[in-house]
Amino acid sequence: MENKSGTDKESNENTVKKSLNFIENIIEEDLSNNKNESRVHTRFPPEPNGYLHIGHAKSICLNFGLAKKYNGLCNLRFDDTNPTKEEVEYVDSIKEDIKWLGFDWDDREYYASDYFDQLYQWAVKLIKDGKAYVDEQSSEIIGEQRGIPTKDGTESPFRNRPVEESLELFEKMKNGEFPDGAKVLRAKVDMNSPNMHMRDPAIYRVKHATHHRTGNKWCIYPMYDFAHGESDFIEKITHSICTIEFEVHRPLYDWFLDQIVEGEYRPRQIEFARLNLSYTVMSKRKLLQLVEEKLVNGWDDPRLPTISGLRRRGFTPESIRNFADTIGVAKRNNVIDVALLEHSLRNDLNKKAQRVMAVIDPVKLIIDNYPDDKVEEMDAVNNPEDETMGKRKVPFSKVLYIDSNDFMEDPPRKFFRLAPDKEVRLRYAYIIKCTNVVKDENTGKITEIHCTYDPETKSGMGKVQRKVKGTIHWVSADHALDAEVRLYDRLFVNENPDVAEEGKDFKSNLNFDSLKVVDCKIEPFVKDAKAEDKFQFERQGYFCVDKDTTDQKPVFNRTVPLRDSWAKKNKKQ
Repeated sequence: MENKSGTDKESNENTVKKSLNFIENIIEEDLSNNKNESRVHTRFPPEPNGYLHIGHAKSICLNFGLAKKYNGLCNLRFDDTNPTKEEVEYVDSIKEDIKWLGFDWDDREYYASDYFDQLYQWAVKLIKDGKAYVDEQSSEIIGEQRGIPTKDGTESPFRNRPVEESLELFEKMKNGEFPDGAKVLRAKVDMNSPNMHMRDPAIYRVKHATHHRTGNKWCIYPMYDFAHGESDFIEKITHSICTIEFEVHRPLYDWFLDQIVEGEYRPRQIEFARLNLSYTVMSKRKLLQLVEEKLVNGWDDPRLPTISGLRRRGFTPESIRNFADTIGVAKRNNVIDVALLEHSLRNDLNKKAQRVMAVIDPVKLIIDNYPDDKVEEMDAVNNPEDETMGKRKVPFSKVLYIDSNDFMEDPPRKFFRLAPDKEVRLRYAYIIKCTNVVKDENTGKITEIHCTYDPETKSGMGKVQRKVKGTIHWVSADHALDAEVRLYDRLFVNENPDVAEEGKDFKSNLNFDSLKVVDCKIEPFVKDAKAEDKFQFERQGYFCVDKDTTDQKPVFNRTVPLRDSWAKKNKKQ
């Protein structure tokens, strides 16, 4: 027994160890080796040039989650080194999104611009050490001189200019004496390296632009590859986690640190696979195009994968965090089915969303043998997954609305909803039988469905009920609220929107039926609903109150249908 117990314990420990992702394994090895004083300090470094999207959410969950797991810290640092594309609006939206997701950086809000003076001094040091020089060739010529990975590059004629001359020119660049693009400061690394990023990369460029924090103090701005690692060093970051496209930048990240850093401490760059979703574009540049060309209604359009768009559509922070945890952390890029994100949301909303009845395509139903002036209050369950949510009263009367899809004059054999001479149960109420219909003389469209009800079949009467195969939802015509419903679908028709016909771009894959606006009738329970309140419209899907809602007319965004194709597909497998 003792041996078995010991074996089980060892097996459990191995299981726990295997469950760690590769970044956690690196961190635990660093901790066991007492690297960087056994600290874990991460950072989330967004560029304030657009709104965050679901890919950034994965990175946020990873960086803040690792800090929490290992009792460390996580900074929020804005990479604000390109003033022509950055705005305070983006800074504010990023902070709001991170907090909405459930994370906090406490007092550790930093900006790369906080370090501009220090970065400038380090650039001067590189020049003095013979590791940097001012080049005055055009960007096109510099690009040509870099060559290709399989062939050595050509050194700039300014590569060996005197240190004093480069120092003087760099000072003039800082003082605004040259126009944009006239000169650039380059690191003197290795023009023969197979890694193109090591072929004397630019460190500073001239850019006459007003910065959202430093104003017009600077006429030169550091490049990302130079500013990023040095900012990590200043903030004492231990693990600098970024997406896989920066793997080829890592040698340059380390090279810059080696030129300025003394002592043993070094931040360590680790790359992971970025998130790619089917039927979705994840490029901030492309999202900006959609917004600026008014192909969507702003950054928080519920069809966009932006965090603000997902929030407006009705996603919850918990569903996004659970999604990030489910997909895990990988080393290679792959495409995640967007249905998995929807599945994560359904799992969360199923447990917490208030149930209500809403009729999206209404047709009038009249119960001929029900008293004209009688109104009953039916007991309805607020959420069968959570008994503590209790019940509500739903008014019932002679004239109701039902969904037109729940009635057919000539139904197929397995149609279990309402049809002539057929019976169904009204949810929480009675069994009814269709007797006849009334049609518009001109269009032939059904305008009224007439039925009779059996008063002995009221739901919940406490006696044995006769069974019918179909149950449909309804609302009382005299008590229902008028509402607007926005039926959102996927923004793109192609699973990979970036693949387009020759001569066309990703926008040719737009789904122009991705939004339909319809009127609906909904039970009065929702009359006091506020923006971001979430409901399950029974038999319809999950819906969220939009920010455009008013006291006169509530507005609902369809968050996701009830059908979970991802779960069904995986169950079959």
